[in-house]
Amino acid sequence: MADGATGAAIQVRPQPSGFGAEVTGLDLSKPLDAGTLAQVKDAWARHAVLAFPDQPLTLDELEAFTLQIGPFGDDPYVAPMAGHPNVLEVRREPDEKTTPFGGNWHSDWSFQERPPAATILRSEIVPPVGGDTLYADGAAAYDALPDEMKARLAPLRAVHSATRAYGPKSGYARELEVRSMPIIVSPDADKTWAHPLVRTHPVSGRKALFISPVYTVGIEGMTPDEADPLLRDLYAHMTQERFVYRHVWKAGMLVMWDNRCTMHNALGGYDGHRRVMHRTTVAGEVPV
Repeated sequence: MADGATGAAIQVRPQPSGFGAEVTGLDLSKPLDAGTLAQVKDAWARHAVLAFPDQPLTLDELEAFTLQIGPFGDDPYVAPMAGHPNVLEVRREPDEKTTPFGGNWHSDWSFQERPPAATILRSEIVPPVGGDTLYADGAAAYDALPDEMKARLAPLRAVHSATRAYGPKSGYARELEVRSMPIIVSPDADKTWAHPLVRTHPVSGRKALFISPVYTVGIEGMTPDEADPLLRDLYAHMTQERFVYRHVWKAGMLVMWDNRCTMHNALGGYDGHRRVMHRTTVAGEVPV
């Protein structure tokens, strides 16, 4: 067939909690017809994290699939691959001893005015051990909060910044010479942007906690002594096992997740092995 559909409905196998799902019956190297693409986007809205196994895509095909989901997002602090200005290579060499890139809980680029709606990551080289990714369900975590806490959080705006990761005094700034990834450190990373602490998803309408330990640096109108304990409690709540999906990678697998309602954490455990992934982002909206 000329497109990436099989002629039958795609197969979506959700995780037991409904957060995260595996999607088969597609060839993402070819354009999806309108009906199949609608099914993919519906599954994404329902499950937030979609895994597509066995997708041997070229970089051009990865870019083409990304554009079917939406326009490219802006990736400011990692240099892109040569000839592919919208693809980042997430690489860690066997002799690297630093924390894996993305190795703390976060929602990608939440410090932007319009943070990316989606991150798309495809595995090129998968180590034989380790390298799993954890995903936390911000919508289920919000739903489980007591009504009094929901009322307390409703008017709050969290302040986001890239300063801890990419500012001149950040951890990455001290590791540039020992990392294989072309990370960009800049004073621009010290800028801040405020978003609703509880965000409403533009497709599903569900509310979700929109915070992360890496990029959330405070809460508007609160002192650090007031904001930090609240944020710590919310992080601990959101990363409980009942809200977390642990993804195990296989070579040639593509995963697409929704930054508007999730956090993720790239685990290590593969020292002595090379790991290579290719990543794009899809532009998002101003959070509301």
